[in-house]
Amino acid sequence: MTAMHVSVIIPAAGSSRRYGMDKLGQDLGGRAMLLRTVELFTKRDEVRSIVVAGPPDDLETFRERFGAPLSFHGVRIVEGGRTERWETVRNALAAVPPEATHVAVHDAARPGTSDELIGRIFEAARMHPAVIPGLSVADTLKRVSEQAVQAEQEDAIADMILGDAAEATKAKGRVVEATVDRTRLVAVQTPQVFEVGLLRRAYAQPDLSGATDDAGLVERLGEPVLVVDGEFRNLKVTVPEDLAAIRSILGFKAPEGRPVHKRF
Repeated sequence: MTAMHVSVIIPAAGSSRRYGMDKLGQDLGGRAMLLRTVELFTKRDEVRSIVVAGPPDDLETFRERFGAPLSFHGVRIVEGGRTERWETVRNALAAVPPEATHVAVHDAARPGTSDELIGRIFEAARMHPAVIPGLSVADTLKRVSEQAVQAEQEDAIADMILGDAAEATKAKGRVVEATVDRTRLVAVQTPQVFEVGLLRRAYAQPDLSGATDDAGLVERLGEPVLVVDGEFRNLKVTVPEDLAAIRSILGFKAPEGRPVHKRF
């Protein structure tokens, strides 16, 4: 069997808008989240190179903050995209060495992926050109209105008494438009692994707009994508509540003392 040479791309150019602050520098057991994510791959025999794509408008600060520990692992830092995720991956793909046989793209904010899952995905990628992890959707899914609506205050007297403060008491929500059939639906995770030539073809397409993951671009080529079982611990940290969850999963306590954003 031909040796597998995996190059890992970790997009880290996002602004963390939904999180509200720099999430990749959050403390996980004394190390920044980004480093924990990189370290998922550093001891894998299949992984020969790692590329991290940082924020283009603040790349020097990113290098100052993470450059030394990433360099210790032989990681190459490149400039990511400014608007869409696919721009970041496309920039990093240009830095993948020519000897690579496969590319694995993994979210920078998924530090909890088990080595067992990575191993299963890599093994599947030896036989299939595109492999992604996914979890069957268990919750009922509903499509809701784009705009939020505000419930009217039933008690007009409260408006008179509270004035502007009454606005805070008015519940906001979105109206259900339809219930979505969840049959055979999966919530997709990373790492997503592809034969390097296939991924390059996917990113060579003229219109990449609207792509939220790399498998979606492969699907546009009409190529099959294999889904293997993901895992609940493979959580993507998106909001602050997720940080507490991933610390619990990994067995880390929240840091004490110096503010987290000044630790790394």
